[in-house]
Amino acid sequence: MSKDQKSINMVSSVEVVKLDLSSVSNHALQGICGCFDENLKFIEQECSVDIHRKGNCFFIQGVNQQVQKVTQYIQALARKSHYQEIDLKLVRELVLKDSSSKFSTPGCIPRHGSQEEYIQKIKKNTITFGIGPAGTGKTYLAVAEAVTAFEQGQVQKIILTRPAVEAGEHLGFLPGDLQQKVDPYLRPLFDALHEFMGFETVTKLLARQVIEVAPLAFMRGRTLARSFVILDEAQNTTTVQMKLFLTRLGSGSKMVITGDTSQIDLQSPRHSGLAHILNFLKDIPDIGFHLFDKKDVVRHPLVSRIIDAYEQQESQSDK
Repeated sequence: MSKDQKSINMVSSVEVVKLDLSSVSNHALQGICGCFDENLKFIEQECSVDIHRKGNCFFIQGVNQQVQKVTQYIQALARKSHYQEIDLKLVRELVLKDSSSKFSTPGCIPRHGSQEEYIQKIKKNTITFGIGPAGTGKTYLAVAEAVTAFEQGQVQKIILTRPAVEAGEHLGFLPGDLQQKVDPYLRPLFDALHEFMGFETVTKLLARQVIEVAPLAFMRGRTLARSFVILDEAQNTTTVQMKLFLTRLGSGSKMVITGDTSQIDLQSPRHSGLAHILNFLKDIPDIGFHLFDKKDVVRHPLVSRIIDAYEQQESQSDK
């Protein structure tokens, strides 16, 4: 390849992208840029791009891949500005964390084909059921989609709920007040939220009741509007509880129900609300079902083998 051809290719790989943030307030815009544009200068230095701003429009110039990455950073900051103050510390965390791991944000979660299909069903349907064994990412991906919907302004609240049944124990056996009793049941949901939004942000949103956690029993009489609602461990709902939950749906809301029908902790497994609805809700428009299996497990490889072993043992017991 001649020097002239190399020069042409280098020039062609450079682009300028215009990013319009007209929907962002002046106060939020100041936070995104930083004092004396220190946030933008940090991004420029770390990502080897040039950023120019005219009003609410940003012009990002550089190599194609870097320009796209910086565009995503600024868009993420704009979404976060709706519910938290933007400062240089947050910008550093966003950029440096992404540099160290390409799977650092809800939009960049490691997915295989089944997970991608599950996500698309959540986006497409008002109610989505994610059913399958442990370690397939059912809950994790549901929380990721909830955070994305919230940051993009599609919903105003994130509501997390779970039946208070765990291997035969009940809330009354746990010490502390109601919140302290409920927290252990929702720990997997909290862990995912903390990963995507940060501990401080989640704590603030909980205090403002923008993120709400509650036992399923406390849903009676409510209408959940403009919310992203996740029901976890749904295999432990009774048929009555499942009907109660599904009929809480309000305008502008989205629901995701996750569970594993092989791990029912109810005294009478045949009364599981999750197993029950599989028979008659699957043909209703705007309700999606996604069934994971053991090959979709994304935890340690031993998890798949453990699931296999349990299935074999249970099949032998049934004979």
